[in-house]
Amino acid sequence: MGMAAFLLRRLLGLVGVLLGMSVLIFGIVHILPGNVAYAILGEFATPAAVAQLEAKLGLNDPLPVQYWRWLGAMLHGDFGMSIVMQRPAAPLIAEALGRSALLAVFAFGLVAMGGIGLGLYAATHRGRASDKVLTLAQFLLIAVPEFFWAILAVLVFASWLNLLPATGYAPLSEGVAKWASHLVLPVLVLAFGLVAHVSRLTRSSMIEVLDSRYVLAARARGLPERKVLWRHALPNALLPAITVLAIDAGLLIGGIVVVETVFAYPGLGRLLVYAIERHDLPLLQVGMMVVTAIYALANFVAELLYAVLNPRIRVAGATA
Repeated sequence: MGMAAFLLRRLLGLVGVLLGMSVLIFGIVHILPGNVAYAILGEFATPAAVAQLEAKLGLNDPLPVQYWRWLGAMLHGDFGMSIVMQRPAAPLIAEALGRSALLAVFAFGLVAMGGIGLGLYAATHRGRASDKVLTLAQFLLIAVPEFFWAILAVLVFASWLNLLPATGYAPLSEGVAKWASHLVLPVLVLAFGLVAHVSRLTRSSMIEVLDSRYVLAARARGLPERKVLWRHALPNALLPAITVLAIDAGLLIGGIVVVETVFAYPGLGRLLVYAIERHDLPLLQVGMMVVTAIYALANFVAELLYAVLNPRIRVAGATA
């Protein structure tokens, strides 16, 4: 019963976050400079043509009316039309999201496995030379932004060594090797800083757990070190890592915009930049809502995993 109540509260919270963000996104998009009618008709359109199109699109209605009309359409599966490309926004978003999902899934896999693995290694080898080297590398990767690593990767691997393509995307139909070659650099650049972030926090958490009384008691009972690490220390050390992985999922989405722009990768981040530059409001609104939903769902999944690993969390959440 405790888990059901916890799940219900979190679902209601998820719906509330999405509704609140829909209001914020709609408001921000509509205060951007520019005019949708001029974006469709061109800057030399006559005032009469602009006024006629604004009336047709309902742009003269009060903002609350426009918001409810937009939200109701989305809830019924109508995500509007791209005013620049004159195509339904949903297929455009779905196509771009699929390409970005490739980057995000591979990068997140590297972040989760690499970050936790390196953090555990550093914690079990603390004070040694390898731990110090890893610590220095972590600070360097965290401090340097994605666009620097992206430019450096293009210069080294695409320009100097000519090993990987610098830009673009190749569909799987053109061959696995060509498809994968366009993913390697964006995925690595996306994962660099986040691997360091997760490994640093995992190291700190694991050291704290290894120095705790119950781990010392387990060792005093003569349990093998491997069993102490994997059964007693690791589950508790992973709790903060799960939280930071959910946060990093959001950072990953933000990083995708930068990385896709540098590598000219036709994903969701580049599509949002395109919509902003051309004042394509319907496409921009839907794209931002998709990004918001992904981030909110990532945090929702993290809370569920946290509750599974630590039952006290769900009991407290259900009774709060």
